[in-house]
Amino acid sequence: MGIRRSEPRSKFHELLQKQIHSEFNASQQYLALAVWCDGEDLPQLARHFYRQSVEERNHALAIVRYLMDTAHPVEIPGTGEVRNDFSQVSDVVELALESEKEVAEDIKTLAKTARAEDDYQGEQFVQWFLKEQIEEISQMTTLLTVVKRAEGNLFELENFLARETVGQTGPDPTMPAVAGGAL
Repeated sequence: MGIRRSEPRSKFHELLQKQIHSEFNASQQYLALAVWCDGEDLPQLARHFYRQSVEERNHALAIVRYLMDTAHPVEIPGTGEVRNDFSQVSDVVELALESEKEVAEDIKTLAKTARAEDDYQGEQFVQWFLKEQIEEISQMTTLLTVVKRAEGNLFELENFLARETVGQTGPDPTMPAVAGGAL
């Protein structure tokens, strides 16, 4: 355990702290999506979003671990509002896709900021998250395409998720360490 720094945080470290909030909020939003799907008797889609919720929690705690490992103070924030009410499955998946696109922009800003501040360790840390966002956006785009092609036949969507490995690749050995261990 290192000594905590007393100098002001860099812009990069301020953005990392904000990203912790975003990741925890995304975890809560995915949980709300999962519960909605569960309530609509869509077990495969619910399972997918429950996994996404845990993944986002792990992302937040990877940032926490990085900040602790680099002797920066960490604040665990509350989360913001989440949407719980949807009229159709496409609304659920569209929200997830838009959320992932927003996170991708945040991660790009983190990478640019680390580079601008000559924070080579920070830039290297963020590289994994850049790669992860490509996968997340790709998966949600595919899921939205399947939802649209199913034209309201949710059994097709459920069968697709049962058959395919969308978001089920298992633990990523290149993922940064997670505070408390990854779930």
